[in-house]
Amino acid sequence: MLAQLISLQDRVRSSLFVVPMLCVAGGVVLGELMLVADARVDRLPSGLTATVDSARAVLSVVASATLAFAGIAFSVSLLLISLSSSQYSPRVVHGLFRDRFNTRVMGIVVGTFTYCLVVLRAVRGPLEQSGERVVPNLAVLVALALGVVSVLAIIAFIDHAAHSMDVSKILRRATNESIVQVRGRWPAPGVTTYELDSSPPSGSGHVIRFEREGWVQHVDHEALLGVLDVDATLLLDTTAGRFAIPHVPFARAWPLPGGREEFDRRVRAAVIVGETRTMQQDARFGVRQLVDVALKALSPGINDPTTAQDAMFHLGAVLAEMLARPPLPRALHGCDGRRLLLPQESTHEELIDLAFDEMRIAAAGQPTVSIYLLELLDLLGSSLDSRNQSVEAALRRQAKLTLAVSERADLPQADLERVRYAYRDRFDR
Repeated sequence: MLAQLISLQDRVRSSLFVVPMLCVAGGVVLGELMLVADARVDRLPSGLTATVDSARAVLSVVASATLAFAGIAFSVSLLLISLSSSQYSPRVVHGLFRDRFNTRVMGIVVGTFTYCLVVLRAVRGPLEQSGERVVPNLAVLVALALGVVSVLAIIAFIDHAAHSMDVSKILRRATNESIVQVRGRWPAPGVTTYELDSSPPSGSGHVIRFEREGWVQHVDHEALLGVLDVDATLLLDTTAGRFAIPHVPFARAWPLPGGREEFDRRVRAAVIVGETRTMQQDARFGVRQLVDVALKALSPGINDPTTAQDAMFHLGAVLAEMLARPPLPRALHGCDGRRLLLPQESTHEELIDLAFDEMRIAAAGQPTVSIYLLELLDLLGSSLDSRNQSVEAALRRQAKLTLAVSERADLPQADLERVRYAYRDRFDR
């Protein structure tokens, strides 16, 4: 249940519908409350009153203007998503959906529109059905104030939208989300971790298979341990960020559990599969986003090495946070001998390969970008604890490969010498 609630919360945060829908409901409630308040107010200063015609004019103008503004807001949002997807990477679109400022502006605009409609229907002249003149003066004043707020909100939205296309802000959003995820899930820096027994029992065990396709978004480890009997073992051959294919095994249990259908149902319920890849438990998705932006910038159609440099050093901030911490454990032990084996959790070396394998190949024909890569690898090495020799060896390996692909590229001799000098200066010391 906890995993499903977390997944639902993430979908709500990424929705462009939920906040505007709540604001529409709020507009209806506020409109009705203001009409009740107006009915209880006997007299207002003459400067705050309106005629039937002026009340209808104000409410109609505000309603029509805010509806037009809502169309502008939605159009600009879709334009930003389209431009970001084509210019940077389709993976960064997920972060734009989660921008709360945009959904709040849309909510203010559609909520104001709804409020004006609710109040407008209550305005009546003396010759209409009831024969009684009804002009909700307070409600009209509130509509006027909401109209001004909506105009200011749209101006702020356009300013925010223009600045949100700055590539540094897009990269900063992905970087911050990744670092928050790492700090929330990974062991703290300097904490001593112990390798638990992660060897599976002998025998074939009981196999659990995926029933639907999609991205694994969240895994409830506590729920999986709670499913097991005393001294039982469950090997989970997937993790957040992997793709689920129907009928493919993703878990194996020893010994054979009783009530296998119920056992399988509970295991599947603890592994949330959704339509899109998210960063709920998957900090590697942040690495993937930043790498994709760099690769897009280095593609022949874009050819923007400065953006690639920006993405690389934002990537360095995420990797530095990951490499400063012990990796996620590959085995969890519960009470009464229960074991959960997690062989798919990434090691530091795998994260380094994910970050640099594709990027160094894409940068091979651009010596300046290769030098940026060597500088980043050197900076990451200098951030490490001196005892972390395996990670340092992985960084040096990537540096050697960066030099090797540059030497195989058709570079002018002077440019190749620049890359060689950058390598010698940082790694041949």
